[in-house]
Amino acid sequence: MNPAHDKRKALGRGLDTLLPAARGIQSAIPSAPQQPVGDAVRDIPVELIDRNPYQTRTHFDETALNELADSIKASGVVQPITVRPMAGRFQLVTGERRWLASQRAGKTTVPAIVRQVSNEQAMEITIIENLQREDLNPVEQAHAYDRLGREFGLTQEQMAQRTGKDRSSVSNFLRLLKLPPAVLKFVESGQLSFGHAKAFMTLDSPEAMLLLAQRAVQLSMSVRQVEGAAYNLMHPEPKPAKPERVLDPNVREAEQQLQRSLGLRVQIQDKNGKGKIVLEYKSLEDFDRVLEMLNSSR
Repeated sequence: MNPAHDKRKALGRGLDTLLPAARGIQSAIPSAPQQPVGDAVRDIPVELIDRNPYQTRTHFDETALNELADSIKASGVVQPITVRPMAGRFQLVTGERRWLASQRAGKTTVPAIVRQVSNEQAMEITIIENLQREDLNPVEQAHAYDRLGREFGLTQEQMAQRTGKDRSSVSNFLRLLKLPPAVLKFVESGQLSFGHAKAFMTLDSPEAMLLLAQRAVQLSMSVRQVEGAAYNLMHPEPKPAKPERVLDPNVREAEQQLQRSLGLRVQIQDKNGKGKIVLEYKSLEDFDRVLEMLNSSR
């Protein structure tokens, strides 16, 4: 059994299924009359292409983008991008990095396949392509699933089926967005991992999550260490009971006599014939009464 093949098979229906070829359909774009929409590769001006509005990636690695631009300068774009026609222009479906790198390489056109896809298909394709990328951070994945739920009304089970993920994995990504924004920034920047984030989710207050996240970053804590710290916060060890006071019988008797006389709780702290008497009052009336009794005894 080939694990790599199984992993690829598990990724939902795949991009080929989500990108219908629509052979024989003629484009209605005024700027490109009689151009077929389908698998034929066309060179499209880069300025006629708009970004994918469903793109969930928030940034691209600048070094990698420049390296791709250098490769395109030398060898051109090896794999065409995919676009869809939109009112005289084109909108990216897949291949945003290749489109951006082509512009950096000084290219005026980019090879592309034009396909007719719906908004929902475009978003699904974007998410699946992104999920196949190893450099997509957990927060970007979480926002992708969130948009599928909010904008297209998909359940977690439907999201899991369409992206080839376990439903529990989808649920964990969505729960990630409940973390405080400051904690999400740590995860998005790579200072903390998705494993760290899942440990924070076990805490019951945003304040506790943030404090533990800050501590984890400062101390470079492992996921296992954060899990242990979170568990300790949620299950603190009970404080040891105070040892019972051992009093001399005569001291205890004196305490009881004072309590009956004053009507207050009295504690005598005695050590070798020296110590103090503590009177505990519960109201100003008790306090005034004790003062009056002490004054009257002068």
